[in-house]
Amino acid sequence: MAEEQTGLEERIIIKDQHTKEIDLVNRDPKHINEDVIKVDFEDVIAEPAGTYSFDGIWKTSYTIFTVTKYWCYRLLSVVLGIPLAVIWGFLFALISFCHIWAVVPCIKSYVIEIQCVSRIYSLCIHTFCDPLCEALGKIFTSIKVALRKEV
Repeated sequence: MAEEQTGLEERIIIKDQHTKEIDLVNRDPKHINEDVIKVDFEDVIAEPAGTYSFDGIWKTSYTIFTVTKYWCYRLLSVVLGIPLAVIWGFLFALISFCHIWAVVPCIKSYVIEIQCVSRIYSLCIHTFCDPLCEALGKIFTSIKVALRKEV
């Protein structure tokens, strides 16, 4: 019984990332478009005091704006959503591939090669600069500064 439950837990843990369920209610769970795309009728069209149109025109304009925005977005999603998803999926796959197979190995190779140069550079600095700095330090230790305030 315990072995069956362990096998079930392993199958649940190993569940494929591509088959996970998506939330159809909250479609922006990480709030990446929170500040960007909140455009309502009141954000675009406003009538200042004293220049009002007829109430029927205002209500009709509101309805037409809202319905047009809603259905145009839906139509664009149907027409362009899948092709753009393929393009973005390909682009991010390409970026991941380049990062995994080119960028990280190049950086690791560079770090390994630069360690040799770093040791040689450090040796040169300690050989030539350390004695010079010590000599200059000994020269400047004999200098004494006295501040006097003259009135």
